[in-house]
Amino acid sequence: MNPIQAAYPATRLRRLRQNEGIRGLVRENYLSASDFIWPVFVRSGEGVVEEIPSMPGVVRRSVDKIVEAAIEARDLGIGAICLFPYTGLEERTEDCAGAWDPENHVNRAIRAIKAAVPEMVVMTDVALDTYNING
Repeated sequence: MNPIQAAYPATRLRRLRQNEGIRGLVRENYLSASDFIWPVFVRSGEGVVEEIPSMPGVVRRSVDKIVEAAIEARDLGIGAICLFPYTGLEERTEDCAGAWDPENHVNRAIRAIKAAVPEMVVMTDVALDTYNING
């Protein structure tokens, strides 16, 4: 069956408007601060903000400073942060025991962020290399 279609403008094809799913794929995109996820690097200690030499302008923060970063993110309209842990060599073991310690600095940071900024979405890195002495 070959339907006959009149020439434009008598016929206006609406293939890209036939359902919500297709309309969603072709509509204009808007990017705002609420679309961002702020990567934050957490370490042990208190009152610590240290530069990461391999990433200029990026810092590692202790739990108390992570809370300040979460509050800053909220104030900027950023609704999510992702925590990446850093452990010193003295904290690493072959069995990665620090990874499931309920009092490790990532778990403490999550609790502190949720207490200070409950609406913040918190994601975490699940890699064990930062807890393993062998890398």
